[in-house]
Amino acid sequence: MRKQELRPGGETGQGHTASSPAEQVKALVDLLAGKGGQGSQAPQPPNRTPECPLKPRGNGRPMDGHPQAFSPSPSPLPSPTLPHGLCPADLKIQKHREALLNRTGGGPELGSPSPRLTSLLMVEGLTDLQLREHDFTQVEATRGRWCSAKTIALDRLFLPLSRVSIPPRISITIGVAGVGKTTLVRNFVHLWARGQVGKDFSLVLPLTFRDLNTHEKLSADRLLRSVFPHAGEAGLASAVLSKALLVLDGLDECKTPLDFSNTVACMDPKKEIQVDHLITNIIRGNLFPEVSVWITSRPGAAGQIPGGLVDRMTEIRGFSEEEIKTCLEQMFPEDPVLMGWVLSQVQADRTLYLMCTVPAFCRLVGAALGHLHRKRPGPPDAELWPPRTLCELYSWYFRMALGGEGQEKAKASPRIEQLAHSCRKLVGTLGRLAFHGLVRKKYVFYEPDLKVLGVDLVLLQTALCGRFLQREETLASAAAYCFTHLSVQEFLAAAYYCSASKRAIFDLFTEGGVSWPRLGFLTHFRSAAQRAMQAEDGRLDVFLRFLSGLLSPRVNALLAGSLLTQGEHQGYQAQVAELLQGCLRPDVAVCARAINVLHCLRELQHTELARSVEEAVASGGLARLTSPPHRAALAYLLQVSDVCAWEAPLPLCLSPGVLQSLLPQLLYCRSLRLDTNQFQDPVMELLGSVLSGKDCHIQRISLAENQISNKGAKALARSLLVNRSLTTLDLRSNSIGPQGAKALADALKINRTLASLSLQSNRIRDDGARSMAEALATNRTLSVLHLQKNSIGPVGTQQMADALKQNRSLKELMFSSNSIGDGGAKALAEALMVNQGLKSLDLQSNSISDPGVAALMGALCTNQTLLSLNLRENSISPEGAQDLARALRTNSTLKSLDLTANLLHDQGAQAVAEAVRENRTLTSLHLQWNFIQAGAAKALGQALQLNTSLTSLDLQENAIGDEGASAVASALKVNTVLTALYLQVASIGAPGAQALGEALAVNRTLEILDLRGNTIEVAGAKALANALKVNSSLRRLNLQENSLGMEGAICVATALSGNHGLRHINLQGNHIGESGARMISEAIKTNAPSCTVEM
Repeated sequence: MRKQELRPGGETGQGHTASSPAEQVKALVDLLAGKGGQGSQAPQPPNRTPECPLKPRGNGRPMDGHPQAFSPSPSPLPSPTLPHGLCPADLKIQKHREALLNRTGGGPELGSPSPRLTSLLMVEGLTDLQLREHDFTQVEATRGRWCSAKTIALDRLFLPLSRVSIPPRISITIGVAGVGKTTLVRNFVHLWARGQVGKDFSLVLPLTFRDLNTHEKLSADRLLRSVFPHAGEAGLASAVLSKALLVLDGLDECKTPLDFSNTVACMDPKKEIQVDHLITNIIRGNLFPEVSVWITSRPGAAGQIPGGLVDRMTEIRGFSEEEIKTCLEQMFPEDPVLMGWVLSQVQADRTLYLMCTVPAFCRLVGAALGHLHRKRPGPPDAELWPPRTLCELYSWYFRMALGGEGQEKAKASPRIEQLAHSCRKLVGTLGRLAFHGLVRKKYVFYEPDLKVLGVDLVLLQTALCGRFLQREETLASAAAYCFTHLSVQEFLAAAYYCSASKRAIFDLFTEGGVSWPRLGFLTHFRSAAQRAMQAEDGRLDVFLRFLSGLLSPRVNALLAGSLLTQGEHQGYQAQVAELLQGCLRPDVAVCARAINVLHCLRELQHTELARSVEEAVASGGLARLTSPPHRAALAYLLQVSDVCAWEAPLPLCLSPGVLQSLLPQLLYCRSLRLDTNQFQDPVMELLGSVLSGKDCHIQRISLAENQISNKGAKALARSLLVNRSLTTLDLRSNSIGPQGAKALADALKINRTLASLSLQSNRIRDDGARSMAEALATNRTLSVLHLQKNSIGPVGTQQMADALKQNRSLKELMFSSNSIGDGGAKALAEALMVNQGLKSLDLQSNSISDPGVAALMGALCTNQTLLSLNLRENSISPEGAQDLARALRTNSTLKSLDLTANLLHDQGAQAVAEAVRENRTLTSLHLQWNFIQAGAAKALGQALQLNTSLTSLDLQENAIGDEGASAVASALKVNTVLTALYLQVASIGAPGAQALGEALAVNRTLEILDLRGNTIEVAGAKALANALKVNSSLRRLNLQENSLGMEGAICVATALSGNHGLRHINLQGNHIGESGARMISEAIKTNAPSCTVEM
């Protein structure tokens, strides 16, 4: 896209059901096809109204499946009120506005356009996927997601983006077929005519390429007068053109591709030249240089216009998950049960669900499934219900459209014979038109085209034909025809090819030219497959899917007697499957054509290849499947598998070669897990190229436990300089060293999307920490940084602390298992007194003793943002615990404190307990393995009786004994907030268990109790069993290794018959024996079927 000039200053510019299934289908066609007259943006005859029994939405361009841009209004619309005394030019423009209001109609969608159409995505040019692939492939590859972060409102679409920029002259809006481009244009023109948008434009001139196709030559003046007859009047043209917007809808329907490299410049507005030359000269600015131009197009066709000539490119996004549901709710407002069933069918097939992000396709699928549900098939077709593949869905759709429901009522009636003959004739006519149009990249047909292909014009006037092919009048009063939707054309083309290949002896793709003889269906199918594989733009992909699907027994049963002959080509199914798999050659990369072969195999109902790879992914056995077919199947699963929808789990299974072949497909995965694959630096170069792609969708990538050194880190860092999608990068347990850390840190100074980075166990040392600190001083997006196990000492810590004094975005810093000592702790404490952003700080295993803790606790007395502090495995003594206690009495924000494996002893723990009595914010306290005994446990018990915030207490591996357990149990009788209590290996016997049982009989909040590794024996088990009979809050109980024996375990198991809350119980290591374990397990399943037991 070209860079716009800057200006020195200035402000920015301101259903009811039809009477028969056939009628319903025709109505559905009119509704979805959208341009019942196909949406010319030219004036329409005033008395034309679309026939649409199912709540007409107007007629849209069939490729969009949306309302027509300028269909006549069903009733007069109020004109905008203008002041008296207008000059002649203003009067003529006012008449033009009124004419546009009448043409755009008054449908409800015009009053309140969809949010999708009032906020467009800003994009920076076209991606390779958009330029080269079929619309279906684009949606499937991107998982139906649109990743642009910037949007622009419809009322600002042609305004400058800043105070120092100028408005765009050439704007392009792209969108796949059926997403709503024509509806967008219609909305804009309607709102402009009402004076609500585009107020900077005194004139809007809407045209369609469908109209322009009727002219061989045209001058700029004639073009203008065709939409605005008064443009040629003296003094009017120059006055309005400087503030005019020329709208050209549907570049993808242009008869002749635009050729900017071989077009002769023309600056004479009166000179008649070829239409494609006229458009290129307008875009270049040779003609109408003062006029703003807005072009809509499917993405592939938009690539005809050089990016240097485009000032602004926007894209219409498809439906979100919620919008799919809303669309179906609007289709079935009075039947939520039906809506729910249709939604469940769509969600059950991921490929179908992805395509439903395209509004026109969603409506087509919803209407077809809804109608089929109302007319549930009888016993003969019950096994064919519901549709499982794309071809089956369209087969049901065509069966309805062709009146095929009568087949099961009167299979031998003359009417059915006549219907079958009509259907075959229809396929012969429309199918030939569809097929040759597809081969020629032609989607709009005029009468000369029909004559060339030998199409019977009389047949086109029949109601049966009108359900698939729509006719409209253009500005030149010539008839234009197009299929109701691109997929309808592709299905009919496949049906024609399938039928014609029986008798054709020459290649059908040569369109009557000279070709070698080809005999037999398999030969013709091979030709179609080869053509599809060779088509760089993928235009034959869906055609090949339908052609494969027509060989499915289920589809043949659905269409026998109408589109197909009973049993036609059934013997070829296995051979076609083998032929398709033979197309999967060992290319360097798995291309979209190869993935389409897997879609074809699914349509053919030959799913063994995909299923074997899916099972290997689930079992971790993918490493042995490395053949080209297996690679293609894996790429296919990355698109359509529910397992891979959120994350591509590929640890322990990929070789560099396999990864290289998958790179084009990994580009569109949301999350990649590539841990433990022994990847080295060359692979990082490949991944870096993927992350550098402007169409990269990857948000999270994990490369933990590979063999990445500083070279690989540098390759990834270079990609971060341009990447705009990645938010999480996990490089733990590699060997990037200080130089790799520096490269990543330099990238973070520029990158504005990465939010989480893990460099755990990478030996970055103080030098690496210094580099990361420099990045933190300027970076404002990184919120999570893991630097544990990196041999960082006090020097590196001081650098990080200085950075934290300036940084406000970092929320979580993992700094455990380094060597910061008390000096590093003091530096971090100084930072915490200033920093107001950090919420979680992990300093585990850092040789911090009492002086370091004193400094940290002093900072906590003033810090008001830190929520979690991990100080486990340090050297905090009872003296340091006094500082902890003082901080807990003062601090009002800390929620989690981990003091595991320190040296608190009873004295230190009692000090902490005294502070907990007063603290009102701490929710989690870990005191495991701190040499605590009964005295401190009693103090904690007393604190729990008063504390109202603590929800989790960990006292495991402290010898608190029965006395300490009893003290805690007494607190549980009155405490109403504690939900988790961990007392593993705490020297608790039967008396302690009995005390806990008595507490559980009263307590109504505790959900987790862990008593693993104690000796409560049978007596303790009985006490807990009695409590379980009345307790309703406990969800998890761990009694592992407690010498329960068979008797104790049985007591617990039988007690569960009255307990409906427990969800998990662990009875392992209690000397029960295999036979006893089976008996107890069965008893628990009987008494508490919802409870999971570990034996």
